[in-house]
Amino acid sequence: MSDYISGFGNHVATEAVTGALPVGQNSPQHVPFGLYAEQFSGSAFTAPRHDNRRTWFYRLRPSADHPAFDPYTVSNWLSAPMSGPAPSPDRLRWSPLPYPDEAVDFVDSLITYAATGDVATQTGVALHLYAATASMTERALVNADAEMVIVPQAGPLKLITECGVIDIAPLQIAVIPRGLKFRVELPDGRARGYVCENYGQPFRLPDLGPIGANGLANPRDFEAPVAAFEDIDDACDLIQKFQGGFWVTRMDHSPFDVVAWHGNNAPYRYDLRRFNAIGTVSFDHPDPSIFTVLTSPSEHPGTANCDFVIFPPRWMVAEHTFRPPWFHRNIMSEFMGLIEGHYDAKAQGFAPGGVSLHNGMNAHGPDKASYDAAIAADLTPQKYDGTMAFMFETRYVLKPAVQVLNAPHLQPDYDHGWARFEKAKLPK
Repeated sequence: MSDYISGFGNHVATEAVTGALPVGQNSPQHVPFGLYAEQFSGSAFTAPRHDNRRTWFYRLRPSADHPAFDPYTVSNWLSAPMSGPAPSPDRLRWSPLPYPDEAVDFVDSLITYAATGDVATQTGVALHLYAATASMTERALVNADAEMVIVPQAGPLKLITECGVIDIAPLQIAVIPRGLKFRVELPDGRARGYVCENYGQPFRLPDLGPIGANGLANPRDFEAPVAAFEDIDDACDLIQKFQGGFWVTRMDHSPFDVVAWHGNNAPYRYDLRRFNAIGTVSFDHPDPSIFTVLTSPSEHPGTANCDFVIFPPRWMVAEHTFRPPWFHRNIMSEFMGLIEGHYDAKAQGFAPGGVSLHNGMNAHGPDKASYDAAIAADLTPQKYDGTMAFMFETRYVLKPAVQVLNAPHLQPDYDHGWARFEKAKLPK
């Protein structure tokens, strides 16, 4: 039997014990086996049906069964709006985040690089990197502020959630709904990657418009876990992120005690290698929006609170065309990472595990070496392989965190890549 159920946004019904799901009612007077019914809502009750997200849990204990929370300190995980000076228009790039020497789990390893919007008004995003060297043990996390997109770059992760278990590795992603409890384990002892904390509307598949019914990310390739639970009566610390602050309560049992569930508000994973890339078969360079995997809409149609965009292996066939990304200025702010290989607009300096930030309306594009190679290239069909870059981009300006502006892995010479272009020579 598969450990996952395919389909994006489907209403899923799954039980770890046969007969645990009620039939005909979500909250009957007598739930099977004395389980407790609990609704987990990811949208307003009255949201339109196509936007309505909710799941019914049937669990060993009510999730309300815990003592009061106490303040908890997390050093480097910040929320918008952040303090500090106003963001500059400078283009920024960081080398890969080093692993800590000591044992640090996922929660304590998260370092905020940039944020925008306001966690209180549920707009914008916060963008983080993690470099963890220990599994979470005897504790769990619940983020009441945001949906979380986890993008591994090195090392697999095992995510224990209220809905079941999700295993992901580099070239896969996982999305954890706002308010869902989870724990991160490291099968290989350490792992590194990226996290987008989405304060806005939950991520969804983009509309395809003139592309038609097929292409980009296929709904059937998204996978939700089947029900699995822990019947453990040992102590567990539940850490909650709430309005940018952190709190902890000590429970006397595992919070992952959901025996059965049904609904469409659940975590899911996606394999980036299944993305069906669309590109030109004639000439010119399409907009990078054709590489959108997921989008979080804003109040302005067609202008996202956040888009998740990837640049996967693909064929380049355009004739009489500069094939790498052109020089550009645009309204979206771009937070870009590299999972493996190299990116076709950067010849050096942008390494797997690194990240760059180009804020809205600030010019960027290929460096000198990439430009020279592209204009001299033989434009035969070429397979661009062995690479996976991605962007989280947003309509808002991203404010870098002071803690990474002062970090030793910030590259001080990033601008030099555009400093050696010669002036064009007009005919006399």
